[in-house]
Amino acid sequence: MRRQLRLLAAAASATALLALGALTQVPVAAAADEPLSQGRPVTTSSNEFAWSTGANAVDGDPGTRWSSSAADNQWIRVDLGSVQAIDHVVLDWETAYASGFRVEVSNDGGSWSTLYSTTTGTGGDQNLDVDGSGRYLRLWVTQRATQWGVSLWELQVLGADGVGQPGDATLLSYNKAGSASSSQNDGTCWLCGPDKAFDLDPASRWAVNPDTGWVDDGWIAVDLGAAARISSVVLQWDPAFATVFDIEVSDNGSTWRTVHTTTGGTGFKQTIPLDTTGRHVRVHMRDRSGPYGYSLWEFQVYGTGGAPTAPPAEPADPNFDDLDLVWSDEFDGAAGTPANASRWTIDPGLPANNELEVYTPSGNGFHDGQGNFVLEARREDRDGRQYTSHRMNTSGTFNTQYGRFEARVKVPEGRGLWPAFWMMGSDFLDGRPWPYNGEIDIMEFIGQDPTRAHSTLHAPAYNGGGGYGGGYTLPDGSKISAGFHTWAAEWDSEGIQFSLDGRDVFYADRDTVESTRGPWVYDHDFYMILNLAVGGDWPGPPDASTPFPSRMLVDYVRVYQ
Repeated sequence: MRRQLRLLAAAASATALLALGALTQVPVAAAADEPLSQGRPVTTSSNEFAWSTGANAVDGDPGTRWSSSAADNQWIRVDLGSVQAIDHVVLDWETAYASGFRVEVSNDGGSWSTLYSTTTGTGGDQNLDVDGSGRYLRLWVTQRATQWGVSLWELQVLGADGVGQPGDATLLSYNKAGSASSSQNDGTCWLCGPDKAFDLDPASRWAVNPDTGWVDDGWIAVDLGAAARISSVVLQWDPAFATVFDIEVSDNGSTWRTVHTTTGGTGFKQTIPLDTTGRHVRVHMRDRSGPYGYSLWEFQVYGTGGAPTAPPAEPADPNFDDLDLVWSDEFDGAAGTPANASRWTIDPGLPANNELEVYTPSGNGFHDGQGNFVLEARREDRDGRQYTSHRMNTSGTFNTQYGRFEARVKVPEGRGLWPAFWMMGSDFLDGRPWPYNGEIDIMEFIGQDPTRAHSTLHAPAYNGGGGYGGGYTLPDGSKISAGFHTWAAEWDSEGIQFSLDGRDVFYADRDTVESTRGPWVYDHDFYMILNLAVGGDWPGPPDASTPFPSRMLVDYVRVYQ
């Protein structure tokens, strides 16, 4: 059911360049792929003989060569076919070499920039590290080392990682410098600068300034740190998205080339395949989807080359066919004793969601002496409320990412009762507000609907009544509240599979969520929560038929990884 682990990718390793003399007449580049220059069109300033043309220097045959007339200011130029990121230039000189020369690049064949220059060339085999891009590369000889012209067995132009063709794409944009047409910074979107689109935090975002940016055009750009071959751009839009936009690239951050245009942007997640080069990448937004401005949760650039910063390592996805129990509470304490403090943190106080109870620090949560923990809701006055109940969590004892989270629970029936087994993103403890931290509701139950339970995800773009999830019943339609049942969530980087008594009831697929609802905000630590609420926005208040006290019984909670 689950897809294979997605590879964010690692750059391909190039085979080392061989440094063999011209007399051995073997290729100096032993890369696994052909150089960018091999077999490409060549022009030269001159040819010494009819058989020593420029094509011989890019044919991959170390026994053929180009040679020029006996004069300075000779040159050889190769057309790479399109703008390419260039990391290395390899020169295999014949005896007639150049002591002074420049390596230049151009996008149009007319305007040139210098990648490398020397007046002390030594001939032989030269492997030059360079950093640039262009469609055309030119070797311009300013000084001959002999009385003859100049002659090359091979001129090889190598791209990212020292090979001619792109390897596996890697994330190039993480934590790179960004810029934008404007940025929002107010109570609605605090410090929403362009850096938030490149931080791999799907719950932070860039947005244009409402005072100056809720107009067309708008843009956000990233500096990859060095020339790169770009294979794709991934955009995770906020609801304020662009219906018309361009993807542009630049070598210098000022002169831009359009490499992709769309007039039918759909928002949500868009993956745009490319085959281009540049150091800078820009999304140039030209038409808004609504009255607001533009906003992106994530702007990711993939490819090879650049100057990538490795993002923090994520834990490996669990093998759900081979898991170990890593945490549990079997609730085998003596009757009347509170929850084990080494496993649970009691969470007293007033609730959210317009619930009617107050959670007490003691008395409403206890072992029953029969292998269960009791969360008891009572009709009693406390702190200005008419009801008391219990809530506890693992925030102080157990926070983790991925695995199987399981609880065997008997839920109470009755109008206005709202038991739950759920998880909160641990960054909530550091001050990140809900729902930006993410919420995973493994089980929720509404007491007046005793045949149905629910599993739901909550995030910035989908939460509350708009959360992503579903309700389900037992196969025979009987009351869920009639006995104990086991709820579980199997969670990895690809999605979350929810189940009831071993039967799959709902699968939250990451790709589906990102492409239809918004960011996936669940790749970090979470902690577990058990609580029994009374009233609230969803179930409404209890009535005269609601039994008090009412008990939620928990047989066990277990985590497998």
